[in-house]
Amino acid sequence: MLELYIGNAGTSSLAPHIALEEAGATYTTVRLDMAHGEHKKEPYLKLNPKARVPTLATDRGVITEIPAILLYIAQTHPQANLAPTDPFTLAQLQAFTAYLCSTVHPAHAHRMRGYRWSDDPAVIEAMKLKVPQNMTDCAQIIETEYLEGPWVMGSQYTIADPYLFVMATYMAGDGVDLSKFPKLSAHKAAMAQRPAVKEVLASYA
Repeated sequence: MLELYIGNAGTSSLAPHIALEEAGATYTTVRLDMAHGEHKKEPYLKLNPKARVPTLATDRGVITEIPAILLYIAQTHPQANLAPTDPFTLAQLQAFTAYLCSTVHPAHAHRMRGYRWSDDPAVIEAMKLKVPQNMTDCAQIIETEYLEGPWVMGSQYTIADPYLFVMATYMAGDGVDLSKFPKLSAHKAAMAQRPAVKEVLASYA
């Protein structure tokens, strides 16, 4: 059985959690109390030395990093049709999840985790000031270059959609005016109505 290690409500582990639910997977979750540093303690570090969530434990070993976990879920549950089979279209999907992982998520993290990039308090404060512009720029790229609508890849709902949903939930707090991005706003609203999303969000309550 799959075992997903997740964080507190609002962490990015929500994305693969939703994907597992959408896939109809048989899985369990292990919630780490990140506020008290459980993700930095030895039992978890043996699974994921990076001390981050999510981590997916499978019968073949451990998978970390959201794009990899999402793709594994899609490919091990093909009946759910959560990823395209055409190589080019799949590469486009991977380009998007890589963008969220490498650019959007770090841009968000500069608001509360600047210590990852600097020990200088003045530099950390300067990074915080840049977050609204950086995240707005990311929203613009997503709106115009990636999000086809109604879902990221168009008519097919995929593993890219829960990942975008999580990033979109961060944006208001990061100073992004979502009203300026109609496709992104519509996507966020549509995601919130999906039964799998409601089910997963309720489990964090």
